[in-house]
Amino acid sequence: MSDSDTDAAETVRCWLVERTYTDRGLIDLVYATPDGGRVRRKQISATIMRQRDVETTAATAVAASDLEPVDDEATRDRYREEVERVRAAHAPDDEL
Repeated sequence: MSDSDTDAAETVRCWLVERTYTDRGLIDLVYATPDGGRVRRKQISATIMRQRDVETTAATAVAASDLEPVDDEATRDRYREEVERVRAAHAPDDEL
């Protein structure tokens, strides 16, 4: 699948652009499309990630319907640049 194309199941490869740890033991993950224009935000418990041995990968396939638009131009640019950096350094299945 091409990074910018959707396949027959309407999924898009998105890349990890942001990871934030909260004071409540949660991890907020943001995966963005290569152009930085759409994102999938995901929040998961750090404890559950350890218990279930869940990995945070460099990229993931996201259903197109689960993507939200990024309205702020500066944020889109930042996400696009971070996707480029992550793609250059990591394979999609690399654990980050």
